[in-house]
Order: sequence, then structure tokens, then C-alpha cells
Amino acid sequence: MTEKEQFKLTYGTMHNPPQEMHDRFDEALKALKANPGKEYPMIINGQERYAKEKHKAYSPINTSWHLATFQKGTAKDAADAVAAAKAAFPAWRAIPWQERVALMRKFADRINERLYEIGAAVSLEVGKNRMEALGDVAETADLILWGCKMMEENHGYVRAMGDDPVDGFISKNQSVLKPYGVWVVISPFNFPTALSGGPAGNALVAGNTVVMKPASDVSWGAALLVDCAREVGVPDGVLNFVTGPGSSLGNALTDNPDVAGITFTGSMEVGMSIFRKFAARDYVHPTILEMGGKNPTVISKHADLEDAAVGCVRSAFGLQGQKCSALSRIFIEEELYEPFIRRVVELTNNLSIGDPTLRENWMGPVINRNAYEDYKKFTNELYENGTILTGGKYLKENGLDEGYFCAPTVVVDVPLDHYLWKTEMFLPIVMIAPIKNLEEGIKLANDVDYGLTSGFFGTEEECEWFLDHTEAGTTYVNRPLGSTTGAWPGFQPFGGWKGSGSTGKNGGGFYYLPLYMHEQSQTRVKRG
Repeated sequence: MTEKEQFKLTYGTMHNPPQEMHDRFDEALKALKANPGKEYPMIINGQERYAKEKHKAYSPINTSWHLATFQKGTAKDAADAVAAAKAAFPAWRAIPWQERVALMRKFADRINERLYEIGAAVSLEVGKNRMEALGDVAETADLILWGCKMMEENHGYVRAMGDDPVDGFISKNQSVLKPYGVWVVISPFNFPTALSGGPAGNALVAGNTVVMKPASDVSWGAALLVDCAREVGVPDGVLNFVTGPGSSLGNALTDNPDVAGITFTGSMEVGMSIFRKFAARDYVHPTILEMGGKNPTVISKHADLEDAAVGCVRSAFGLQGQKCSALSRIFIEEELYEPFIRRVVELTNNLSIGDPTLRENWMGPVINRNAYEDYKKFTNELYENGTILTGGKYLKENGLDEGYFCAPTVVVDVPLDHYLWKTEMFLPIVMIAPIKNLEEGIKLANDVDYGLTSGFFGTEEECEWFLDHTEAGTTYVNRPLGSTTGAWPGFQPFGGWKGSGSTGKNGGGFYYLPLYMHEQSQTRVKRG
């Protein structure tokens, strides 16, 4: 077995990849950078569509790098995409589920074949380090494959029920899950392939047709996913791709009465507005919403100091704190507080920061100027209301002033009633507070509107106590690979409670695919 065949990329294994992975990424990166600014059309009913207005995408690594050009779609483009999906739905729904699964497996396989090309594009457009970017793309394929696996293991979600004991009749009953119709997927900037291709793939496996709209500034990875779908023969109109502003194109999609369901990943503010908009329709429509987090880690005085510090730094500063699962609050028992913050500061100061496409760099830039300015606003407040142990400044040396580079920031002494303890900053900022006991820590950890991820370090008995009391959908205990981050399909189902999620079912888990279908009870009676 070769090195490549032995290595399976996940967020848990990315810390020690084989050399071949770096070599192939470098080759793909070189090829992409040799052909900058390529224009990508929207895809509606299998046809390429170009808009009058264009959006030029530049890299947050260096804002002079013109990566690609995308279309600024209009309300008419949105309407046409929905109409195409609606027209394609009857034929797609009628295909035996086994054939849909076979085609979706080809789609996932094609994504894996183009892993390095798409990963290099994601690294350039988002500012992810190479392993995070490759992980994003690999996770996309695995999310689709997991949906295929669930469809197969549940035999297309056709299940026999009990037979009615009616004299003189044979009464057979079964339960069938069927697709809804047109499904819209609106994805965020931070996971531009996994959170577009993953939901879209599951919707397609279930028999829905899809309109996919990526984040306005980050459309390259999603565009390449659509290329993969077309290459393996996904029928025209089954997967449509539109690009443009959320304020116009996005609203036109969510306002369209022919949209049967939606998957949205983004802020709680936007997610709740979609939820309320759908609630105002004539009848209930499914909304799958993942709306961020304010994720805590609670640390016992009995914790392994090194594991806790390493796990917290990785989750606080991976992707520059721009994961919905990122760690932003740490509550640690007083006995371990001083040595813990010393070690966290030491680890933070040793992080390699720079162009994240280069192998040697672990941290890259934040996504855009708005995030860059938010960083300054929040750190100014934290200077006034707490103590910044490290960070709190822009990074401008060695050419970093060409991009949006912010120092990873560790903050203590902020009053627990300060609003930033409960506000999702989505930046490389982590706040730490001492606690008298674990009961105080769990109370503080749960006292937010969010409930996406949470972490804990302590004894086995304490871990069980924590798991029984934490209010989050995705939890980790004693995990140095990441105290709140690193979910993978089939391993850690990912989703949130409270304001972090709308369904209570987690992506990449056993109960996610049925969200894209509704149940029909079928009773067939004949005289016997």
C-alpha cells in the first residue's frame, strides 16, 4: 500500500500529512496562479449565463491578487434558476434512488480527483492554510458520500409498517420518505465547498433539485464543484449555480414561492430573518439553519495542561478564528489559571503567520476589510476593558500589509458582564477567565444564546459530568487536536442547539439526510 493510500485526510489527521500531499498542492497552486482572473459564469438549466455586472475577486492574502471574476446575478437570474430546478424536479425525483446514489458517488469521486486544484483555490480565496483548505474540499466529498451511505443503509427510506388486522381484507402499510422539490443552498465564506457542496449533495441524494448560491466574495471553490457535477453528468437543471449579492440575489431566492426548502449557514441575524420569512408563508416549509456559535471550553484543575493549551490554541486561531465552531471563551479553575495562560501565550506567540498557501505558515489573513476593521474595533474595546496578553494589533511587517493580517489575541481580566463574552466576533480573539469550580464554569459556558460546540479538559468522571450538562450540539473532551473544532462526516456529526441551529440534527450524522425529505404513510388494501 502506498503512502497516499494509507493516508486519509480529516481535520484530525491533517497535522502530519505525507510529503506527496504538499508536492501536489504546490503543483496545483502554481497552475492556478499562472492563469489569474479567469471568468466563471453562472449555470442555469445546464447553460452558462453571464451578467452585465461583474465581481472581481481578490485574495485577502494580498489584495492585489486578482483571483477570478464572477457574475453579479440579478433577481431574474434567481427566478430563472428556481424555474429550471422546478422543471427538472419531476424527472430527477423519478430516478430510482440507487441511480441517484451512484451518480452522486461519481460526483464525490470527481471532487476528490480535483482535490488539489480546488483546495488551492480555496486557500487563495479564503486565506486558509493548505491543510485546512484541502480538508474543506475533502470534507465536501465525504459529506456527499455519507449521504449516499445513509440512503443505502436505509434502503431508500422505504420501510414496511405493521399490517392492519382487518377481517376479510389484506391491509399493507409502509412509510416512505420523499423529496420536497426545489432546495436552495446559501453558503458562507469560511467553508466555501463543504457548506455548499455538502448540503447540495445531500439534497440531491434525497431527490430534490438545487439552486446553490455561495457567499458573494468567495465563489471560486463552489464554481469548481459545479464543474465537477457537470463533468459526471448531473442532468441540466438539477444543480443550478448563481452568484451575486445577498441583498438582491439572495433575497430573490428566499422570496420565491417555488422554493420548497432552504439550507443556510451564516450569522444568527440573517438566519433568523430567513426563518421568520419562511414562517410568514402560506404553510410551513423546511429551513435548515446553522447560525454560528460562541463556543466555550471549560478546564478542570485536574486537566493535562499541555493538552488543554494546545487544544485551545488550535481551536481559537485555526482559520483565524473564523469558524462557527471556533473557541472564543475559556473558563479554567483558579488552580491552573496562571500556568495555563502562560502556556497559551507561549504557544500563540510561536504560531507561524503569513501567506497560508506556503507550507511553513499556519495562520493567514481574515477574510476582508470589514473583518479587519471589526478586529480593530473589538481589540480597542478589550484594551479598555481587560488585559491583552498578546496580539491586539495588525501585522504589517514582511509584506503582510498587502493583506488583512491580524495578530492572534489572548485576553484576560474582562468583566464577565461585558457584552463581548456573548457576542460572536468571528476573529482570532480568545477571552479567558478563572472560575472557582466547574459548576460556575458550566453556568457561564451555557449562558449564551448559542449552542454549537463546546470543549472540556479534566478527569474521566468530570468529562461525563460535563457532557451531561453542556448545552451544545457538538462536544469534545480531552481533545488536543482542537477543543471545539474538527468535526468530520461519519465521525463527529456537526450541528448546534439553541440559536446555533434550527433542526436539532447534525450534518454528517445519522439523522441529517431525512431533513431533505418528508414522510408519506401508504396503506394498500385489497379483499382477501
